[in-house]
Amino acid sequence: MSSAHPLLDRVLADPAGLPWALLWREEGPDIELLVGDVRDVGLLADIPPATPDRPVLAMVPFRQITERGFDAHDDGAPLRLLVATETERIPAEVAIGILPAEPVEVTGEHFSVSDEEYAGIVTRVIEDEIGNGEGANFVIRRDVVAHTDVPAAVAALTWFRTLLVDERGTYWTFAVHTPGHTLVGATPERHVSVRDGRVRMNPISGTFRHPADGTTLEESFRRFIADTKETEELFMVVDEEMKMMAQICTDGGRITGPYLKQMAHLTHTEYLLDGRAEADPRDVLRATMFAPTVTGSPMENACTVIRRHEPGGRRYYSGVLALLEREGDGRSMPRRPGVVDPEVAAGPESLDAPILIRAAHLADDGTVTVSAGATLVRHSDPVSEVAETTAKASGMLAALGLRPRREVRETPVLAELPGVAEVLEARNESLAAFWLSPQEPRPDPELVGHEVLVVDAEDMWTQMLAHQLRHLGLSARVVRWDRVAPADLTTPDLVLFGPGPGDPADPDDPRMERLRELIGARMADGRPLLAVCLSHQVLARMAGLEIAKLPAPNQGVQIEVDLWGTPARIGFYNTFVAHPGRAALDRAGEPVVLEVATDRRHGVVALRGPGVATIQGHAESVLSRDGLVSLHAMIRHALGLDR
Repeated sequence: MSSAHPLLDRVLADPAGLPWALLWREEGPDIELLVGDVRDVGLLADIPPATPDRPVLAMVPFRQITERGFDAHDDGAPLRLLVATETERIPAEVAIGILPAEPVEVTGEHFSVSDEEYAGIVTRVIEDEIGNGEGANFVIRRDVVAHTDVPAAVAALTWFRTLLVDERGTYWTFAVHTPGHTLVGATPERHVSVRDGRVRMNPISGTFRHPADGTTLEESFRRFIADTKETEELFMVVDEEMKMMAQICTDGGRITGPYLKQMAHLTHTEYLLDGRAEADPRDVLRATMFAPTVTGSPMENACTVIRRHEPGGRRYYSGVLALLEREGDGRSMPRRPGVVDPEVAAGPESLDAPILIRAAHLADDGTVTVSAGATLVRHSDPVSEVAETTAKASGMLAALGLRPRREVRETPVLAELPGVAEVLEARNESLAAFWLSPQEPRPDPELVGHEVLVVDAEDMWTQMLAHQLRHLGLSARVVRWDRVAPADLTTPDLVLFGPGPGDPADPDDPRMERLRELIGARMADGRPLLAVCLSHQVLARMAGLEIAKLPAPNQGVQIEVDLWGTPARIGFYNTFVAHPGRAALDRAGEPVVLEVATDRRHGVVALRGPGVATIQGHAESVLSRDGLVSLHAMIRHALGLDR
């Protein structure tokens, strides 16, 4: 052992004797070692403040999402804190040289859900959930379960070393040991970070499995980056995380990318989302529980679908590790133990929170669990999704000795292959420039001062809509559908009824009934309103149009439509559609005939009349190249400014 690293020496001398965490992070060359006190708390708000010499590491389980009122199996996994009392930095090559390297025997490997059972779940989710308008995509996991007689702390140290040697392209490689719950893994994905007033999220989606022989690498990779499913899958998770960014960032968030995240055996596509916020890191963490790349969208309904189709809780899989620090550069762990610069002692807290994927959970009884999920979309192939869950777990399974360790061959840097950068950049040509550019307010003078109530129908698209409304100069407030009071409908100059999951004609859904009541009340009052997607369908049905299910859902699809003589590329996420016909509503006691904009394949795409404008697509989506212009026109029409 090396006396140059006394804290690591203590851990190695008695791995199970005290709680510890070893972290290698993308930003720096060293491994960070934390040793400290463990405590379990109930809420994210209970996480104590970090100090310059006492960072706090939180193990946030998936069930914590119930803080947001969303569904989850209660598996009892605690919100566990490691409050550091001592820290140390170790060069990675030094750690590799002294961490245990003896193989850890693992027995009894089996999938919690067989290939056949998982393929059946995939089919049911596509047909019963996506096919009935419950959402655009859902992530359903399965587990590899095994057993080891080696103490959890020793196994974690050994596997941490293996991952340091074998893996590449990770955001964090980590091992965390606490009583009853030990984690070790190599995750590619930052969930959220807060540093110097900036919030960053890093949605990753689309998985390219490196061919074993390498001879077909370039050809198969080029097919991957041109694949429609992989491209749309990434756009959908970007949309979902932009909903979160719009809620927590004053400027709504900007998209950069796409980039490639190349690992030892897999390569992913990713975007970086960046925005300014003054919120407490705990509030940012709560508002972003959890990544759509491991849950689906819309988030609230995705949690319900997960609970319906997964037989048990996820423990820490798809939760996060959250490191809170306090220093100006966001790397607060002292270079020398006990030495603190007083100038940074009062600095703001920073947050670095990777997603807990590509990880193993070790229980004190020797149970080892590795979880992996596939993102299911409307045209997912069950056999391919089975293979994807196996591939995603392969790195951890190899580290645990459950799969043959593939040689880490010298794979070329895929981003540097001829033409790849151009293909990736071309993905942005059809996206909304609004979300790809700095979003300085550009108010319409005639809209400044108008108040808008945005009714949330259980989909956070409303946060993106509210941000666009503010960009145009309006004052926007978002209220959930079941919390709208009568005064909320009469006070604002405009009410925007938002998107949501479900069947607009479902007679037993209280949300649909309430939306009809609210739209009817606003119409009876004779005041202006807008309606988007689900609310557009509800209003269309109230206006006498027939609502039907599409043969194949539009989930994350860009469609060019004609909006009153103006062509517009708009992102569509819908399973149901209104058929053309005569549309009329009662407005303040007088019948109002609505103009109907239709598309040959996609039915009624918009409605308008005095004080009314609706759209089936999502003007707020990153897929809506012409979304802001279309939304602006709808607002001016509803407010009667273009007459």
